[in-house]
Amino acid sequence: MKKLMTMLAASTCLAGPALADDARIVVGFATAQTGFMQGYDKPAEDAAMIRIREINEAGGLLGKQIEVVTADTKTDMAEGAKAGLSVVDQGADLVVVSCDYDFGAPAALAAESLGVISFFICAESVKAGIQGVGPNSFSASVLAPVQGATMAEWSYKEKGARSYYRLLDTWTEYNKGICDGFDWMLPQLPEAKLVGEDTFVNEDASIAAQISRIKALPEEPDAIMLCSMMPGFVSAVKQIRAAGINSMLLNGSGADGSYWMSAVPDLSNFYVPAQGSVFGDDPSADVNAFVKKYAEATGAPPATQYTFPGYVMIDVWAKAVERAGTTETAAVVAELEKMNEEPTLFGPRTFTTELHHQNKAEYRIIGTENGKPAVVGTWTISEPVPLDALLK
Repeated sequence: MKKLMTMLAASTCLAGPALADDARIVVGFATAQTGFMQGYDKPAEDAAMIRIREINEAGGLLGKQIEVVTADTKTDMAEGAKAGLSVVDQGADLVVVSCDYDFGAPAALAAESLGVISFFICAESVKAGIQGVGPNSFSASVLAPVQGATMAEWSYKEKGARSYYRLLDTWTEYNKGICDGFDWMLPQLPEAKLVGEDTFVNEDASIAAQISRIKALPEEPDAIMLCSMMPGFVSAVKQIRAAGINSMLLNGSGADGSYWMSAVPDLSNFYVPAQGSVFGDDPSADVNAFVKKYAEATGAPPATQYTFPGYVMIDVWAKAVERAGTTETAAVVAELEKMNEEPTLFGPRTFTTELHHQNKAEYRIIGTENGKPAVVGTWTISEPVPLDALLK
């Protein structure tokens, strides 16, 4: 990080924000157009473009058409810093950065150094905001601990789970965040009991030892909280079921979508939280209409819920600009921080002077039975995850 900041300081001497142009409103995408992060960034960008087109077709923002400029981070952190500086130099009033915190932070830090608002497309670390990048940085998604807390409370209250096993994939901060939220919520559930816990690493070919410890328990746990993500969680799920363990499997939003399910045929009793359903069965007709609109615009429906934050990001930023009457950073940040349960297509959003992220959210619970995922309920945790739990 020190090396990155040194590079930014040197670069800032060579590039600064373009002079304010009252005739233009510009959104700059400093995201991955190549490399593996493209698979995460592109769907959310497509959703963002749908919202931008809607705004432009309705007359624009502050009476002006939103323009888009881009710079490719190439899924490279050093290139990310350059991309952030590039879009600001092209006049960006908002800098959109990669979904992942680690890959998005260099561009966000570049924007911060020049006093421009940045929005992570879907980073779910508290660092994607005030606690990491700085006071002008936000995230369009929901914190990972909210996902773990949601699955704990939902499974307890709606499915009657009482005994839990915690299985953490230590590979990423996202995975740890899911389990942090689970750890915070479980003690608040009076009859809930943690009967065991274990860890593995995403690239582990086998979790036989962990499975043996689960099978050695006096009784099979009601639920296994699996805090993991692609690709390792698929192998873990497959091995757990192959071992004859039928416990309810819970995971975070990183396991949303059906694209991976051919690896675990006829999977059942598997549940994840999602900001909206990509399967056309969302309780909201507006969400289902968006899924169809997205498919028409791109040629395929969204693969996962991580598409949706791109739409939310443009929506809340544009509302803040309208209310501020300007794209000036301080004024727009102040309006974003006033948002309390702000309605969006994918649930209410709240930002405060302490947190530029969501520590509470309305989730669809996607349950998979016989290999077919579908919405089985909607859940909002009973209270927000507190800041001290987020900063563990």
